[in-house]
Amino acid sequence: MLVTVRRLLTALLQARKQPFQPSRDMRLVQFQAPHLEGPHLGLEAGNDGGVIDLNAFDPTLPKTMLQFLEQGEATLSVARRALTTQLPILPRSEVTFLAPVTRPDKVVCVGMNYVDHCKEQNVPVPKEPIIFSKFASSIVGPYDAVVLPPESQEVDWEVELAVVIGKKGKHIKATDAMAHVAGFTVAHDVSARDWQMRRNGKQWLLGKTFDTFCPLGPALVTKDSIADPHNLKICCRVNGEVVQSSNTSQMVFKTEELIAWVSQFVTLYPGDVILTGTPPGVGVFRKPPVFLKKGDEVQCEIEELGSIINKVV
Repeated sequence: MLVTVRRLLTALLQARKQPFQPSRDMRLVQFQAPHLEGPHLGLEAGNDGGVIDLNAFDPTLPKTMLQFLEQGEATLSVARRALTTQLPILPRSEVTFLAPVTRPDKVVCVGMNYVDHCKEQNVPVPKEPIIFSKFASSIVGPYDAVVLPPESQEVDWEVELAVVIGKKGKHIKATDAMAHVAGFTVAHDVSARDWQMRRNGKQWLLGKTFDTFCPLGPALVTKDSIADPHNLKICCRVNGEVVQSSNTSQMVFKTEELIAWVSQFVTLYPGDVILTGTPPGVGVFRKPPVFLKKGDEVQCEIEELGSIINKVV
């Protein structure tokens, strides 16, 4: 009887401790909290969980993801140690999530990189990656608002898998590419179609790079925490209605090929973000076309990575 009671008490104590056990997946975040000065680095305790303050765990760690990634294995090993330690967790309601990477050297984007998205447009699948860019100033946090610019009447949604570079490289071979990847996150490639498709000489840049046009997050999920980045469900909802639903297996050029291709032209640096393209279901190709309006809410979600929610204002 006594043994049974002891076992019961042990089980109850373990159950009480359970919420404070972090997920074994490494989900790196940048966040702010009212009691903290400036941005901090943290670990999201599971998808939609609270946050462990990495800077409180080790005050010598940098406070930005860019610096964290630049220091490579040294800082990653500290984060791994924090994962195996029972640490206090800040409730999600008490923190503000920032984009997992801010002020990267570059944001590289890939056009028409889903087979089903090419079919939707009735265009052939590209034989080479189609590369364009967004300015880093377009990056906002996972739950920040998307601001409709007065200059555009045709703002559209695009859910995308984003790759975050962890190690500098140029002329990287596809077989070595994953060694240069820190991890993955969810991106919303907001697009002003009038400026992308008709204005600015049909150069895509301006239509893609208005302020707030690149929400990222909620976390940088390290590559070793994901079974297969090229077999993840990916979807976008506008006001709760599913508008895009596909799988990253539909990508024409996978992460390794994209890194090899882009690094022929430019040096990739830690923190650089590569948006890998969007599946079908965007507003511009609907009949009639549908565009975002004030008050809309867009949720971009990728299996294993989480979801970001952006109100349109």
